[in-house]
Amino acid sequence: MAYLLDVLAGVLSLKIWAQGGSISIAMVPVFIMAFRWGLKGGLLSGLILGLLQLTFGPVGVHIVQILLDYIVAFVVLGFAGLFASQVVNAVNRDDFKRAIYFVTFASFIACTLRFLSHYLAGIIFFRDAAPAGQPIEIYSLIYNGTYMLPSFVISTIVTLLLIKAVPRIFSFSKTVS
Repeated sequence: MAYLLDVLAGVLSLKIWAQGGSISIAMVPVFIMAFRWGLKGGLLSGLILGLLQLTFGPVGVHIVQILLDYIVAFVVLGFAGLFASQVVNAVNRDDFKRAIYFVTFASFIACTLRFLSHYLAGIIFFRDAAPAGQPIEIYSLIYNGTYMLPSFVISTIVTLLLIKAVPRIFSFSKTVS
């Protein structure tokens, strides 16, 4: 699901970002898996998404850049799973304000780690893409920030809307008497 959402985002973003990247909700399924199954489930889901990205045509100039932009960048989304128990507990107690806090915080941590992976790849491997006279650090910050920040905001909102609309996907089934 995450890969299909990312492909759709790539089509809809009209290739605004020449070296890759798009505003996407592809992180939402990884977050769902991370909140549902914890750190291991989140990391594994991120790895599978990264491998699918690699399978269907990575944009790469070097093996390390490909690892940073595809494997590391998507695996780290699974770190949202560090807050799985807090999210599940909040959802099970119908404490939506607490769920908002933990989902937002977990998504922020995961997206920041993903951003840092793309940012580092940009600094190391896309120096020639920066406009003349612009430091590569600023270029990579702007380039990656223009899609990662909106993707974080939109993915967090969609995840929260899913929690509100279908809370059972984030909680373990309760015993029915």
